[in-house]
Amino acid sequence: MTEHRVSNPTAVALPDLLRDDAGTAVRSTAHWWRRREEVHDSLLALAYGPMPIGPHAVQCETLHTATVQGFGGARLLSCRIGTGNGHGFMLRVFVPNADGPFPVLLHGDGCWHYASDAVIAAVLARGYTFAQFNRVEIAADPEPGANVALRSSRFFPGQQYGALAAWAWGYQRAVDALRQFEWVDAACIAVVGHSRGGKAALLAGATDQRIALTSANNSGAGGAGCFRLLGAGAETLADVVRVFPHWFGPGLAQFIGREHALPFDQHFLKALIAPRALLTTEALGDLWANPSGSWHTHTAARAVYGLLDVPQRIAIAYRAGGHGHLLADWLVLLDFADWVFRGKQRPRVQDDSPFE
Repeated sequence: MTEHRVSNPTAVALPDLLRDDAGTAVRSTAHWWRRREEVHDSLLALAYGPMPIGPHAVQCETLHTATVQGFGGARLLSCRIGTGNGHGFMLRVFVPNADGPFPVLLHGDGCWHYASDAVIAAVLARGYTFAQFNRVEIAADPEPGANVALRSSRFFPGQQYGALAAWAWGYQRAVDALRQFEWVDAACIAVVGHSRGGKAALLAGATDQRIALTSANNSGAGGAGCFRLLGAGAETLADVVRVFPHWFGPGLAQFIGREHALPFDQHFLKALIAPRALLTTEALGDLWANPSGSWHTHTAARAVYGLLDVPQRIAIAYRAGGHGHLLADWLVLLDFADWVFRGKQRPRVQDDSPFE
């Protein structure tokens, strides 16, 4: 792993999470919750745009149930999530062949095949329900360079939202649906995503207090990465906004070339999840996703977890290799989830910087 140790950027000051907009230091839990509103409003207004408004009621219709012998007799449910305007999206749910209720890992990257059979088998073997939806059913994801700005969606007629906000809304509607099943432990729902899906998972966790554990893998710019602190070969703000303008709100582009003027960086997004659990998983060879920048936002966000007296609920883990959502990443998540949800021994994660 030493070949990547040189990619740590020179440290510069990041905006202070624990100093409010009036310049007052945040030293109490009560003050943090007031400060959190400032962080939330600033971040959404400039980076992601507004979140779509949730429907008054979500319907979850089970269309088909099957037994999967290859997964130890687990049940497979094909469900349709209805949002009250005549449109819906599919949710596939694998339920362990055991007595519940079960914690849930909710994955939004159904448009890719990151969750292999080996991954699903590992999740079920730990006694977790595995649920997956296809986030591009909520909002399309055009090809890179398509020069598409904010998009409308059949779910939000007459309105336009950034794709990340729409995808995060999809996670939240899936949470609505999962909480309707008696065999789901509603207090133990985790969301996870990879790359752009990791950005969406982070935003979902930051804006929904019902999500007990948020995990993002190799999420890079606009996710766990840092706009100000860039390792060698990292994706810049200009790269991500110019190639994928539809992911974000319209306010972010004004900071291209002047990232130092951003009133936030991605430690703000991470801090919104506190005091709930947060795990980011990174690959040392995935230089485009800025693994060293993710370390800096991690250490900056730890200040809020420390203030709230839950310093161990934020964690980061690195592996060798490149961009991908590997079985090894899922196993780290399962180990961390076992600690969060079941009180098992906390796994070894990155406590010290892997960079020089």
